[in-house]
Amino acid sequence: MHLADCLLLLLAGLLALSQGQLHSEHQGHSHHPHQEAPGTGKGSLSLRISPGNTVFALHFYHLMVSQTPGSNIFFSPLSISAAYAMLSLGAGSLSRTQILEGLGFNLTEVSQPDTHQGFQNLLHTLHLPDDRLEIHMGNALFLSPEVLPNFYTPTSKPAGTAQLINNHVKEETQGKIVDLVSGLSPDTTMVLVNYIYFKALWEKPFNPSMTIPQDFYVDEVTTVKVPMMMQGPQHHWYLHDRHFPCTVLRMDYKGDATIKLYIPKFIISGSYELDQILPKLGIIDLFSQRADFSGITEQLNLQVSKSFHKAILEVDEVGTQASAATGSFFTFLSRDNQQALWFNRPFLVAIFSTSTQSILFLGKVVNPKKL
Repeated sequence: MHLADCLLLLLAGLLALSQGQLHSEHQGHSHHPHQEAPGTGKGSLSLRISPGNTVFALHFYHLMVSQTPGSNIFFSPLSISAAYAMLSLGAGSLSRTQILEGLGFNLTEVSQPDTHQGFQNLLHTLHLPDDRLEIHMGNALFLSPEVLPNFYTPTSKPAGTAQLINNHVKEETQGKIVDLVSGLSPDTTMVLVNYIYFKALWEKPFNPSMTIPQDFYVDEVTTVKVPMMMQGPQHHWYLHDRHFPCTVLRMDYKGDATIKLYIPKFIISGSYELDQILPKLGIIDLFSQRADFSGITEQLNLQVSKSFHKAILEVDEVGTQASAATGSFFTFLSRDNQQALWFNRPFLVAIFSTSTQSILFLGKVVNPKKL
C-alpha cells in the first residue's frame, strides 16, 4: 500500500478556531485523485466489502461509547472483521451466515465466497511494500490438543497457554501488544486472536522543539496538561460541518487550506473481550453450545471459549504507530488566512486506507493522559 493511498489520520472534534467562526463562503477543492492500488479498481471485491466493514466499525464504536461513556476508545474494526471472517470458513452454514451478517455484510448483495475473496484481496493490497509505511496483519487460532493435536503447541497449564499466545502477539506487533490474554480456564478449547501493526511517517512532520505543555479540556470541569505538538502554517485539507459543529482534518492531503495545527502527543489503548461484546451485535451462536464448527472438527462440540482484542495508538512528532490484536451539510475550507486548529478537547481519530476504502483503526480520545 503506497503512502499516497493511505489516509493516515482523520481527526474530528469541537475545535477552537483562532479567528472565530468560519463561514460557508470559504470554498475549496474536495480532494486530488489518487492512483489505484492493484486489486482495488472500480468494482473490485475488496471495495465491495468496504460498506460492510464500515457498518461493523460504527456499530462496534457506538456500542463501546454507550457502555463506557467518558473513556478513551480505540480498536481495529478491520482486525476484528478479518479474524471472524476467517473463523467463519470453519463454521457450518447457519453459524457462518450469522457471523458474516453480524460483521455487517448483506449476503444478498455480496455472496459469501465474494466476501471471503474480498478480504483476501484487501489484505493483499494492505501488504504491498512501501518504504515509508509498515503494516503487518495476521490471525492465530489456538486449539486444545484433543481437537487438533498436530496444530496445537502443547502446554501443561492454562497459564502456559496464555503465555504462548501473548509471546506470539508481542513478537508480531513489534512488542507493542503485551499481556493480551489472561485468565484462561482449564476447559478452554479454542482461543482466537488477531493482530495488526501499523507504522507510518507524517507527510508533514512536527518539529519536536515546538511541542510545549498546553491545556486539554476533558470535560466541563476537568483540564489536564498535555504535550501539544504545533505545526506552523501548512497546507492541509479539512472541512467544517455547519449543522453538526465539528471540523474534520485530513493529515496527509496536499490541499489548499493554510492553517496552524495543534495536536496532542499521546498514547491511548483499548482492551476488549469480544466474546462478551459480539453477541450484542448479533454474533451469538459461536460462543454457545449452538456453535457449528464442523469445518474444523466433526468429533467435538466446539465453541469459541474466549476472544480478545487490544489496540494501541501512539502519535508523536515523527509519525503514527498503531497496533491491534484481533453535501450541503458541510463546507470545504481553503483560504490563505492562516486559521488555527486546536485539538484541545475530546476528538475522534481514524486511520483509513483510501486504496481499500477501509477503516483500519477507529477511536475517541477523551483524555490523552490516560493510556
